[in-house]
Amino acid sequence: MRLPADQRRLQLLDVARNRFAEQGFHATSMDEIAEAAGVTKPVLYQHFPSKRALYVELLDDTGRELLGHLADATSRAGSGRERVELSFRAYFNFVASNPDAFRLLLGTSLRADAEFASVVEEILESIAEMVSLLIDIPTSDEQRRMLATALVGMAETVGRRAIRDPKTQIDPDELARWISELAWFGLRGVRADQGAEFGTD
Repeated sequence: MRLPADQRRLQLLDVARNRFAEQGFHATSMDEIAEAAGVTKPVLYQHFPSKRALYVELLDDTGRELLGHLADATSRAGSGRERVELSFRAYFNFVASNPDAFRLLLGTSLRADAEFASVVEEILESIAEMVSLLIDIPTSDEQRRMLATALVGMAETVGRRAIRDPKTQIDPDELARWISELAWFGLRGVRADQGAEFGTD
């Protein structure tokens, strides 16, 4: 079936995401992706000049999608505590709904490749920067960024644990409740230069 160029590109990204998540970057060939997508290899190369370019675009696409989920969720929060829980819920909903994308973005094997690791680190820094703006402590930007980095790392670790066993049923709401409680009371105990102002919400 002949698809418009933009729809074909999205289809190729979806197929490639699934293949890379299952087999990893090195074990997946452009021939396999083209065959799974039902196109010829020249068609695949019309959209992506190389396997690395395709993989980098998938990483960027996944990062933008995750950031969008987090921004949308936290924009609806009415209190500090609600911001914490909604951000974790959005994160774990993303993990549960997009396990291939999550594995692709945060696969440990990526860290050995300088180019891929750099893309992932930029995405994680963007997430941490966004989270830091939600931390209401009258202290330095650096402390907020470090706390946000810790929260992002905690969510990443829990997400990995949740999808490690394919038989495990991920309940994003339950995970968010557990981890946000830990994060909330941890943040309330942070000693800032001028004291913390989290309120009683």
